[in-house]
Amino acid sequence: MLSGSMGNLIKVLTRDIDNNSGNFFLDFENAQPTEAEKQQWEQVNEVLMEAQGILQDLQSYSGAGEAIRQAIQQPNDERVQETAWAAVVPLVNKLKKFYEFSVKLEGTLHGLLGFLTSAHCSPTQHLEQEQALARQFAEILHFTLRFDELKMTNPAIQNDFSYYRRTLSRMRINNMATEEENEVNNELANRMSLFYANATPMLKTLSDATTKFVSENSDLPIENTTDCLSTMASVCKVMLETPEYRSRFASDDTVLFCLRVMVGVIILYDYVHPAGAFIKSSKIDMKGCIKVLRDQPPNRVEGLLNALRCLFSQTHTTPYNLINTLILLWVVKFFLCSVHSIDILFSVVGLLRMNLSLILHSNPKS
Repeated sequence: MLSGSMGNLIKVLTRDIDNNSGNFFLDFENAQPTEAEKQQWEQVNEVLMEAQGILQDLQSYSGAGEAIRQAIQQPNDERVQETAWAAVVPLVNKLKKFYEFSVKLEGTLHGLLGFLTSAHCSPTQHLEQEQALARQFAEILHFTLRFDELKMTNPAIQNDFSYYRRTLSRMRINNMATEEENEVNNELANRMSLFYANATPMLKTLSDATTKFVSENSDLPIENTTDCLSTMASVCKVMLETPEYRSRFASDDTVLFCLRVMVGVIILYDYVHPAGAFIKSSKIDMKGCIKVLRDQPPNRVEGLLNALRCLFSQTHTTPYNLINTLILLWVVKFFLCSVHSIDILFSVVGLLRMNLSLILHSNPKS
């Protein structure tokens, strides 16, 4: 059950978060749905239950690499070809299940955003009064980043699917009908191919879904959505950097949960907000969020820092001093151990700064 008064759990001002002396704790561990939330909560809960199985299947995905190698090396051996095909088909069915779940997750996110961004109260009040739904939104973000972390570290996924498509094409050319083609037809295979070609497919799905939600609800001010995201980022940051609030977590896993949620909402905010997350007037304290990440053990947050590095590298509106902060982190992390001369290290940093400066000054929005 929620501890203390619900009204005291969050007193967040999205624009002046650092000067607010209220209680910034959002109960990601124990929030339970109110009667008003219950119907929506139950719908989302079904999807989140399925998400756990998706992660387990992805974590245990070992691929058919050896069988595929044998088939490529022995193209005329029919038995070897059949063995490879028999190994790949059930794996592709798993990949199909992952993709179909991403489509389901998109619809689920639309329903949640509709609840958390409705105009009857402010984003802070939504998070305060609908904590169970806020927790589910956070769980979706947590799942998304975890899925993409697992996918990025498993090259077998794309290798298996590429082999499947090549083999299926040969079968069509040779007029060899297969039952498996009915499971994954050409149109579905094309959509799956685009999905898995993305480095972070589930995050791309959520980002596109959020953008679509904003465009389809033109009567709803875009600030309702962006303020919801920035408020969630601010709450996570404050809970992580404040020992009093952080000590309330019953499990250390909740720290990583909060870190993933914070990065997830930053990325969604950057996709949805017309000017992005990194501008000076952003409602997200980017420097503060990056500092929170830097204060964690490096092995826990490297993937999250990489996600932010990719994000700022895709926009020219990133402030120069923030670029310096992230670039220096990257350079020190990956070059310090291998560069024996500190002069060479500083030369690398200087070149990076100069090139980025040229990019920024060539962009009128900088």
